[in-house]
Amino acid sequence: MKMKIDIWSDVMCPFCYMGKKRLETALNDFPYKSEVELVWHSFLLDPGMTAQPGVDLYDYLAERKGQTRDWAKKIHDKLENNAKADGIEFNFGKAIIANSFDAHRLIQMAKANGLGDAIEEELFKAYFTYGKNIADHTVLTEVGVAIGLKETEVKAMLNHKTYTADVVTDVQQAQSMGISGVPFFVVNNRYGISGAQPASLFAETIGTAWKEFEKTHSLISVGDANSAVCKDDSCDIPSN
Repeated sequence: MKMKIDIWSDVMCPFCYMGKKRLETALNDFPYKSEVELVWHSFLLDPGMTAQPGVDLYDYLAERKGQTRDWAKKIHDKLENNAKADGIEFNFGKAIIANSFDAHRLIQMAKANGLGDAIEEELFKAYFTYGKNIADHTVLTEVGVAIGLKETEVKAMLNHKTYTADVVTDVQQAQSMGISGVPFFVVNNRYGISGAQPASLFAETIGTAWKEFEKTHSLISVGDANSAVCKDDSCDIPSN
C-alpha cells in the first residue's frame, strides 16, 4: 500500500502547473518517493466556457475582470517570469481559450491506464507552452498517443461520453470537501494544501504525513516471532 496524494486541478490553471512542479521538487528529495502515489482529480474552473480560438487571452481576461488589456498582460508577464524558476515555459500570448471538459475525460482515461502524471504534464505543455486547442479532438488524440495510449481507443473515447461520469464525480467530491479553487492537494487523506505553495511546504507536509502513514500501516507483532516458524531449510519446532 502506498501513501496517496490527491490533487484537484484544471488544465487551464497556471498555478496548477506550478504546483505540480513544486510538488515534484519536494518528492525528488523524499527518500520514500516510490511509496507515494499521486492521484489526479478533475476540476472545472469554467464549465460553461466555449472554445474561442481567435480571441486574445489578454483581451478575454481584461473583459471578464473589467480591467484593461495592459493590466492582463502585466500580471501574466509576471507569471511567466516566476514560472521559469519551476522549469515552466508559459506562453500566454499563444493560449487558446477552450473548454477543458474533454481534456479531463482524457485525463481520466490516462489515469485508468496508470498514466495520470504523464497526461497532466503533456496537457499543461500543450495549453501553456505550445498554444494548442485542448478542446480539439485531434489535439487531444495526439497528446494521448504521445504518452502511450492507443489512437483508436482515444478517438473512440472522445467520440462518445466515456469517462464523463468520472469527471463529474471528481467535481462533486471537490464541492463536498469545500474545495473552491485549484490546485488543491490532500496528503494522506489528512493534510490539505491550497495553491502552488513552496516546495519546502510540500516537503514538510509529506514528511509529517509519512511518519503517520508508516505508524498506521506497519505490522504489530504479537507472540514469539521466532517460534514455530520455518526459515530457509530449517524449522523451529516448539518443545511443548
